[in-house]
Amino acid sequence: MKWKTIGSLLLTGALLLASVGCGAEPAAEKTKIRLSEVIRSVFYAPQYVAIEKGFFKEQGLEVELTTAWGGDKVMTAILSNQADVGLVGAETTVFVHQQGSPEPVVNFAQLTQRDGTFLVARQKIENFDWSMTKGKSIVGSRNGSMPEMVSEFVQRKNGVNPKADNQIIQNISFDNQTAAFASGTGDFYQAFEPAASILEKQGKGYPVISLGKDSGKLPYTVFLAKDSFIKANPNTIQKFTNAIQKAQNWVHNATPQEVADVIAPYFPQVEKDILVSVADRYKKADVWAKDPIIDQEEWENMHTVMRQAGELKTPGPYDKLVNTSFAEKAKQVK
Repeated sequence: MKWKTIGSLLLTGALLLASVGCGAEPAAEKTKIRLSEVIRSVFYAPQYVAIEKGFFKEQGLEVELTTAWGGDKVMTAILSNQADVGLVGAETTVFVHQQGSPEPVVNFAQLTQRDGTFLVARQKIENFDWSMTKGKSIVGSRNGSMPEMVSEFVQRKNGVNPKADNQIIQNISFDNQTAAFASGTGDFYQAFEPAASILEKQGKGYPVISLGKDSGKLPYTVFLAKDSFIKANPNTIQKFTNAIQKAQNWVHNATPQEVADVIAPYFPQVEKDILVSVADRYKKADVWAKDPIIDQEEWENMHTVMRQAGELKTPGPYDKLVNTSFAEKAKQVK
């Protein structure tokens, strides 16, 4: 992420930061929320369910969804008042805290509770062991990204020294990784869905393990907003969180086919059977949080992952960067 750029924004935009979100909540029945998601991904299915099933509308909210295509871009949009709420990894708020932000960006609702990537091999492997990656190459993500930090954390946990025992290919853009692997680059590929299922259908790759299984629970993808916006708009944040909880309940009880049917409009290029496969794999991997509460154990686990990756200069204080009050109330709403 371009954290130097964000750092400059933090240092030069103090007056702007102080002024954002200071007005009263709109009196209109429908309140507009500008929501910026980090990427478009089936991983975020409960969010699309909340929109498509009308759960936001039931709360009197009109959600304007945009895709930023980058965690740094989401945070810049939040800090510059181009978005009200962001959907991105909680580690971004720690990075902003490390940059000395004059105002915290606060995590208020969790969407995913585990890493959503799968290690894809070129052949089917019935009993995969991480030692099989020694001397091999893995198409991975850039340094400092949560997928890469989790991958290296899981490798160490399983007796592999990443980048010493193997090669991690990090010079391929996210959009081109699947095509690169399919054409022969790398022995393994750390893939999000639907890439893993598409490769499997094509017979060009086979998911062998969920990285979220070994990484444990952590606030992988969360909804966040500036502290000033939350304090000025508590009713709006509560309604937003209520809708997310209802969507989480729905997804938890739905079949993979039902999930695929609802989110299909967001993935027009993905075949329906692939969406069903992805929903099934994600449900089995327990990646979707069942409630929006970000607990402290998950927060500390994220710190451990970041620390091992050498990306944690200053721990992010849980009591300053996490607000569970809205999620706790939403969990009680039937």
